[in-house]
This record gives sequence, C-alpha cells and structure tokens, in this order.
Amino acid sequence: MPKKASPVDSMPVGRFARQTRWGLIALTGAVLVFLYLPIAFLILFSFETAATPGLPITGLTLHWYQVLFADGSIQKAVGTSVLVALIVTVIATIVGTMVAFPLVRGGLPKPGVLRLGFTMPIMIPGVLLGIGLLIFFRQVLKVPLGLQTVVAGHLVFTIPFVVLIVSARLQGFDRRLEWAAADLGADTRRTLRYIVLPLIAPAILAGALMCVTLSIDEFVITFFTIGPQQTLPLYIYTQIKFGVTPEVNALATLMLAVTMTLLLLGTGLMALRGRVTARRRRNAEQL
Repeated sequence: MPKKASPVDSMPVGRFARQTRWGLIALTGAVLVFLYLPIAFLILFSFETAATPGLPITGLTLHWYQVLFADGSIQKAVGTSVLVALIVTVIATIVGTMVAFPLVRGGLPKPGVLRLGFTMPIMIPGVLLGIGLLIFFRQVLKVPLGLQTVVAGHLVFTIPFVVLIVSARLQGFDRRLEWAAADLGADTRRTLRYIVLPLIAPAILAGALMCVTLSIDEFVITFFTIGPQQTLPLYIYTQIKFGVTPEVNALATLMLAVTMTLLLLGTGLMALRGRVTARRRRNAEQL
C-alpha cells in the first residue's frame, strides 16, 4: 500500500528552503542558550569555592549554602518576601477572578475600554507608580509605611495580570456546558462550582503563579512603599554594593528550585485533576 503523501511535501518551496530551515533552528538554539546560560552560570557559581565567583572554577563546595542557612538577615528577608507574596497572591487571585466575570459576561458598555483601564497599571513605569503610591499613602491617607503598604502596592500591578489571564479563558469558555448543567437541574452555585471553576482552574492557577513571581521579584514599588522591614530584592540590592558573593547565588538557586517545584506541582495537580474528571465522565457514560 503506497504511503500517503504529507501536505507539507507537496507545498512549493524555495531553492534555499533547507538552508533557511537549518538557519532558523540554529537561531532558535542560540536564543535558548542566550536565555538560559546566565541561569546555568548562576547555579554553577553558587557552588564556587572562592569568595569572588568567576571563571575558571577553582573548586566546588556547599559552604555557601551553609552560610545562607545560618544568616539570620537573609532568612528574615526571605520570610518577609514570602509572607507578602502569599498575601498578595491570595487577594489578587480572588479579586482578579471576580472582576474578570463581569468584564466578560456582565454586558457592560465598552468592555474593551474597561479592560484597558484595568491594564493601565501594567503600562505605567514602576518608578512613577512607586512615587504615586508613596505620595498617596503618606500625604493623602497619612498611614505609616510597612508591610500593609507593600501589599497594597503589589496588588496594584498583580491584579491586572489575573484579570487578563482569567478573562482570556472565560472568553473561550463554551457556555453550552453551563446551559446543559442548567437543563439537568443544577443551580447557579453548583454550575459555578462543578463546571465553570474546574474548567478555568488552569487560568486561575497561572494567574496565581504569576502573582507569586511578580511579588517576590518586585523591587521598585517595594523600595518606595516599604517601611523598616526588608524584602529579598532589597537585601540583594544592599549586598550588591559590597560585591556579589556565592551566598547570593545560592539564594537565587534555591529560589529557582522552589519556583520550578511549585510549577511542576501545580502542573501535576492539574493533570491529575483532568484524569480524575475524565475517569468520572467515562464511568458516568457507562452507567
């Protein structure tokens, strides 16, 4: 039986199609190396024996990780950043998801303009946003700077990301699933719990992970809204004045490992949930 020809094989190609394809592959590989090579060196330098990391590598050691875990100032800065990130993630995910529903389904006039209004904080430079928040907190509200002002400042630019991600998922949502649930007797609350939320859960999770990353990494707005406390980016900034040590590289490596672990855990949970849902659907169809 003759092999079925691929549509790609019958497409007209230029004289240098093969060279162009290999050139694009090489360009893609070069871009990937450019993106990930600094991260690879950061991880490598965290195991450097010398106090000043650089090439060539003089030796490998875990000494800097021991110094990291024994440094109380780093632990306090990490704890502050994690606390702020958790609070910001919970509030921004809930508020952003709730705002996305009326933007997409509320029948509001000119929803595109409203969506643009929610994304404006993303477009404003961080320095201007930080100065504006500082003036608002100190001159208008007369509140002292502290963790509460940092959380409020982070919410200003994290909520729009959740709104955009969840809104995009809701726009592609098949409303016929909700109508089918209503036909089967499900009320609005049960439809939201068992139909809508499970299907948009990947978008909600993606928004939450984005909030965690942005909050922990934020420096400019934190610099203008922080009080006597110190977050991790501010601590690294103060240490840069004395030179980058492998201790900072070890801290960044641990943060990268935790981030990747959370990402893989979230992806695994969503895949497991999908398999469980598919298994339940098959069991229901068999009954």
